[in-house]
Amino acid sequence: MTSSAVEFRVRYAETDQMAVVHHRNYFAWFEMARTEWLRQRGHSYGELEKDGILMPVTEVNAKYHASARYEDLVRVTARVASFNKVRLIFTYEVRLAETDQLLCTGRTEHTFINRDGQVVRLHRTHPELVALLAEEGDA
Repeated sequence: MTSSAVEFRVRYAETDQMAVVHHRNYFAWFEMARTEWLRQRGHSYGELEKDGILMPVTEVNAKYHASARYEDLVRVTARVASFNKVRLIFTYEVRLAETDQLLCTGRTEHTFINRDGQVVRLHRTHPELVALLAEEGDA
């Protein structure tokens, strides 16, 4: 399974009074890495949405190992853990870019739906994306 990563510096607005990253921000960082994973493979959320395909998060979790702090350079890595007809699961690692210290691990689960909330048969609309996801995860 191949991964994609994004690196950035922690912004002041992402921290609390102790200059420690607030836990909610890790979920936004997961989304950044997931979006980049798609983009690096020739797809984007924007394109999928224009085609009427949405990928809501149906489950999310995170385990915090150490604190990220204001101005830390962090690297968030995303990879497909599993994929089948109704579910796509990404896993994540957040690390300090300069030392590789593990800060957080996480997981998001998604389904493909249309704007009416009905499950989409992705193999009919985007067979190339299905092939890519099947290569990356447990199809």
